[in-house]
Amino acid sequence: MPAAPFVAKLNEQVAYEFAASQQYVAIAVYYDGETLPRLASFFYAQALEERNHAMMMVQYLLDADAEVSIPAVAGPRNGFGDIVEPVQLALEQEKRVTDQINGLAAAAREHGDYASEQFMQWFIKEQVEEVASMNDLLAIVKRCIDDPLRAEEWLAREAAGEEGGDATAPAAAGGAL
Repeated sequence: MPAAPFVAKLNEQVAYEFAASQQYVAIAVYYDGETLPRLASFFYAQALEERNHAMMMVQYLLDADAEVSIPAVAGPRNGFGDIVEPVQLALEQEKRVTDQINGLAAAAREHGDYASEQFMQWFIKEQVEEVASMNDLLAIVKRCIDDPLRAEEWLAREAAGEEGGDATAPAAAGGAL
């Protein structure tokens, strides 16, 4: 069984992941409203990814016979002044989640909970990718603030070579939804 402090923190993280998912939906809706379908699609996909991260954590807790508590989440920010603000918010969110994930790994290690520490390794790797992706997108939308279709074109080029899912990812509760 995982260490109790880790379980408490992981249940808290489930809320953060669901809140991140909701924030990404709000961002996607903003871009949809601006008729920027590639940016919208990117953030709809991010929303699903964050939801799945929460469900991976739920599955881990279930597998470890630990308490699972699905928490309420704070509402997302809606409405943005330009195409840069949502990506800036997303980058700040990813940096905050990185700190939270690192804190979870540290809590597991501190309590000698090596299975939970190992579980967190995939999320640590994932956060490096997420922060890098948002940094890149922020640089692009800043350059394209006066011509958002250039950001759309960049996303179209970048998405052309995307591969499938990560075979090393933890299982998500409810399967691949």
